[in-house]
Amino acid sequence: MQFFNKTQIDFVGKRMTFFYLTIVLTIVGLTSLFVYPPEFGIDFTGGSEVAVAFEKTISTEDLRTAAATANIGGIEIKSFGEDNQFLMRIGTGDDYSDKLKETLIAKFPNNKMTVLKVDKIGPKVGDEMRTQALFAVILASIGILLYIAFRFEFRFGVAAIVALIHDLVLTFTTLVLLNNLGLFNLEVDASILAGILTVIGYSINDTVIVFDRVRENLELHKGMDLPKLVNMSINETLSRTVNTVATTLMVLLVISFLGGPVLFGFAFTMVLGIIFGTYSSVYIASSFVIWYSENYYHKNEGKLKLSKS
Repeated sequence: MQFFNKTQIDFVGKRMTFFYLTIVLTIVGLTSLFVYPPEFGIDFTGGSEVAVAFEKTISTEDLRTAAATANIGGIEIKSFGEDNQFLMRIGTGDDYSDKLKETLIAKFPNNKMTVLKVDKIGPKVGDEMRTQALFAVILASIGILLYIAFRFEFRFGVAAIVALIHDLVLTFTTLVLLNNLGLFNLEVDASILAGILTVIGYSINDTVIVFDRVRENLELHKGMDLPKLVNMSINETLSRTVNTVATTLMVLLVISFLGGPVLFGFAFTMVLGIIFGTYSSVYIASSFVIWYSENYYHKNEGKLKLSKS
């Protein structure tokens, strides 16, 4: 279905403006991690996590006061899901979840409490998962660089990695910022990691679609100015990009706000990743190919021709 037929939008005309904007956003995002450090879930830190629901209205402060009498220490309590649902984290290697439940039941005998879930992870397992998560992201990025360089050319592989770094940094820092501001419960856990790894695959797929059209047009329109050719390629794939992004976002938004707290982290990470990934595919990756070609690729190509002659 072609909603955008034969468009002539100048996507790369102001490519340096978008380059500078991307650099600024990336630096600001990385800097913000020192001000608002990421809050890791028990998947990566170890400990126990108990989600409960009360039949009657209860405040977080009352719950925190009651939990303090259990003499456990290091209990974090926050709202979770619907009204009167709370998530309590015990940041210790020992399992105090049963003691915590017994204390709350005793403190609120007239307010029925239902345990929604109990997760327990040892601190050593948490450290190993955090290391493996970073390793997985690095391996995925290296694999993508090799694939794009083999499928197209090295300059396309570098452009894909630049766009990918942009997507990961902005997605991750936005998640951390929203969590620290208390707007959403977005602790970095296994579901967030799954969302980030999925973003890597989705983002690179969108970039490959554009690069594939650029490669086709390089054969069909030999001698055409590269910025003009790239701009034409983006316009030719615009309808496909809009259709894919719109339908995917509709599904993810429904999952985010109607699928419950268990699926929220994954789905919302995908929402942010798709938005940033689409932006980078159109404005960053292809424009980087032009910049790299003008400053390095064609110069080196000219040197090779001179050395052969």
